[in-house]
Amino acid sequence: MPDRCAKARRLGTALAAAAAVLGAAGCSRLADMGLDGRPLTVDTPIGPLTRWRLLRNVDEPQACRAWLEDAGVAFTPVTDRAEDSFCVVSDAGTLGDEIAGTDVRLSPRRPMMTCQLAAAMAVWRRGSVEPAARELLGADVRRMDHLGVYACRRIYNQSAGRASAHARAAAIDIAGFQLSDGRRVSVARHWPGDTPEARFLRRIRDDACQVFGTTLSPDYNAAHADHLHLESGWGGVCV
Repeated sequence: MPDRCAKARRLGTALAAAAAVLGAAGCSRLADMGLDGRPLTVDTPIGPLTRWRLLRNVDEPQACRAWLEDAGVAFTPVTDRAEDSFCVVSDAGTLGDEIAGTDVRLSPRRPMMTCQLAAAMAVWRRGSVEPAARELLGADVRRMDHLGVYACRRIYNQSAGRASAHARAAAIDIAGFQLSDGRRVSVARHWPGDTPEARFLRRIRDDACQVFGTTLSPDYNAAHADHLHLESGWGGVCV
């Protein structure tokens, strides 16, 4: 059975072909959707095709690093590493706080992650986290607190089974946000209910589903009750 990535690539090829044909016929609506081959930038509004467009731009390591540089994202490449038979990290680097036009930083700072994850984080931070906080909370985000990126382990720390995306530094767990007015929004505390904080968290979860290959929230299971699991790749899992 073809793997998920192969299916996604074929879908992308089919979409691009459809765009070429219908675009030639003067279908401006397809251009508005991003199906005309335009590159995606860190300022492009998030939409249903964001993940596809982003991965088309950053699918190769050199292209990914060039995309981050053009976006003004501080990303310092690190040496590939293999800690165990299933803990192999390649094309990774440390993600700095700097993104042109933003003051949001990560805590802990400068986590190691794959280039594709860094690109997805840049798009989500600029296109979702920042504007959603201003709209729903009336404040800017100053810090995003995370529980880690790289961890040499299998899913749920089991002794056998599939390796976690964290074993490839391809996923980050976001736990909360520090705002410019001193408030802190916590996934564990504020996810339930219909408060402004809950609406903010659900908005950025929904946007993340269009940027990351896998997005898991407290709605998924108890193991994710205190964070948003954001994993780069084609995927398509959103809970």
